[in-house]
Amino acid sequence: MVLTSTSCPSCGRPMEDTQSACEWCGAKQAKSLVTPDQYGDLLVKGIIAANVIYYLLSLYMSRHRGFSGNPLSFLSPDQNSLLLLGASGTVPVLELGRFWTLISASYLHGGLLHILFNMMALRQIGPWVSSEFGASRMFIIYTLSGVSGYLASCLAGIAFTIGASASVCGLIGALFFFGKSRGGNYGAAVSREVSGWLVSLVLFGLVMPGINNWAHGGGIVGGALLAMLLGYRERRPEKAIHRLMANLCLIATLLILTYAAYMTLALRFR
Repeated sequence: MVLTSTSCPSCGRPMEDTQSACEWCGAKQAKSLVTPDQYGDLLVKGIIAANVIYYLLSLYMSRHRGFSGNPLSFLSPDQNSLLLLGASGTVPVLELGRFWTLISASYLHGGLLHILFNMMALRQIGPWVSSEFGASRMFIIYTLSGVSGYLASCLAGIAFTIGASASVCGLIGALFFFGKSRGGNYGAAVSREVSGWLVSLVLFGLVMPGINNWAHGGGIVGGALLAMLLGYRERRPEKAIHRLMANLCLIATLLILTYAAYMTLALRFR
């Protein structure tokens, strides 16, 4: 979805679409909610590709691909393959000491619809967050809000959990903070849109079995806090520290996913 501002985000007076700033108060013209961002779009596609690859790998490693009655579990990998590839929760993290699963769990899914819904949401929300925060800050929020969601799961006693939804919820939390912080017509439009998503998440979590609401909540809170700490483009341009943090998140993610895949395949073919 693409929304454009037809009035000043600060004073509310009319603006031409071609104006870069308000002639009344000097405020900058609001951008569309989704602005083309080459690096951000490429990064989102890369995250989606990694999720698809690991979903296919988890199916390949499974002895049984089943359907438990939950629509989200159609074409589901078995629990053993998910555990080996980096599922999170109290069992992997607290009992087995696999703390790296706080990152890897965001790249694993329990069924075809599960990954489809999450990747559709990411494809819509990721470029939007990238356009407002920049690609580096978007990836930091995506990675660390996933960690915060799965930490919340562990504290809540969730034994076994997977999915990109904690990270996607972190992006939603970042947009919610952005809308409230920015204000004006554009900020209000963002807040209304994101509030609808938040309500839908709560309702979905209440009616669907197997939804990890702790991960969703932890991701939303983590994303909002990270957005507040990192800032967004209109008020704070991306700096070298943001790019460094994003690169560290990327290196950690690649190392963890590579390690999980290597160890799992090594067990399969030994």
